[in-house]
Amino acid sequence: MRAIIPVAGQGTRLRPHTHTAPKVLLHVAGKPMLGHILDELVALEVREATFIVGYMGEMVHDYVEATYPQLSSQYVEQEERLGLGHAIWLARTTIARSDEPVLIILGDTLFRADLRPVLQSDVSMIGVKEVSDPHRFGIVELEGGFIRGLVEKPKEPKTNLAIVGIYYLIRSGLLFECLNEMISRGQRTSGEFQLTDALEKMLERGEKMRTFAVEDWYDCGKPETLLETNRNLLERKHRNSARDYAARFPGNIINAPVYIAPTAVIENSIVGPHVTVADGSVIRNSVVTNSILSTHAVVQNMILTESIISDHAKIEGEAYRLNVGDSSEVSFGPSTDHNAAP
Repeated sequence: MRAIIPVAGQGTRLRPHTHTAPKVLLHVAGKPMLGHILDELVALEVREATFIVGYMGEMVHDYVEATYPQLSSQYVEQEERLGLGHAIWLARTTIARSDEPVLIILGDTLFRADLRPVLQSDVSMIGVKEVSDPHRFGIVELEGGFIRGLVEKPKEPKTNLAIVGIYYLIRSGLLFECLNEMISRGQRTSGEFQLTDALEKMLERGEKMRTFAVEDWYDCGKPETLLETNRNLLERKHRNSARDYAARFPGNIINAPVYIAPTAVIENSIVGPHVTVADGSVIRNSVVTNSILSTHAVVQNMILTESIISDHAKIEGEAYRLNVGDSSEVSFGPSTDHNAAP
């Protein structure tokens, strides 16, 4: 079985961070978001993977090769962004046999689900999660325990089971046959070749599909949701991390949950809760909460919260020495007194 992981998106809603790095390599809860997915694959003993690359694809290649050498990886470039169906279709040249199952996971889909029984299924499986606003998602419709249909962003959804971006498809040959038919005919929905349209064709040709529940599904599409995902993953994976870091950083206050990389430097600071500090980063004379610092970022003399600091960025404030007596008031910044002289 081979995993197919599309990672060609530009992540425009996460600019300026994605001006210099692909979205899937942005850090969250201790590693690039792609790393969380590949950790799952390695744990499942999946050893072959195809990455559909595009924007800064060489960075994805270098990260995967350096960090996951146990994967036999192939890379296919999507030169034009023509939709998810088109991205998956490009992987057809890396599939050895038409009866080979494939596991498709979107490169920015962070999740919590037990995939072991899914990979042992004798029918195709699609991951779903109940949502309160199904009109925003692709949804599945069921009949007798099997998937009857898939609808992309329905105006009047019949269920609230959203497709989360994890697909285990038994017959890859049928998948690529349906995709090839769509692309040769120019069959697009909303201007793109949709994977859901190909899955619909598979259903029409007799493919049996079931759903499996995804417990948690994390959104990394915008700065605020990336920070929320960072909080959630730290709560789940690093709840008691303060004890781990106390000996490493004496003279500092570390409030769990946090992740602090082995080569990070913390001096005279309060860090956490909900902070990720990547390798080579420095926090000095600062208070940092609910934030993500990527590799070799520097924060000095700052009170920082709800912030994302990219690789090699430096944020520096000012340190003050004060000798203040009783009943005094000290403020820094623009005056709030509207009667003050200009």
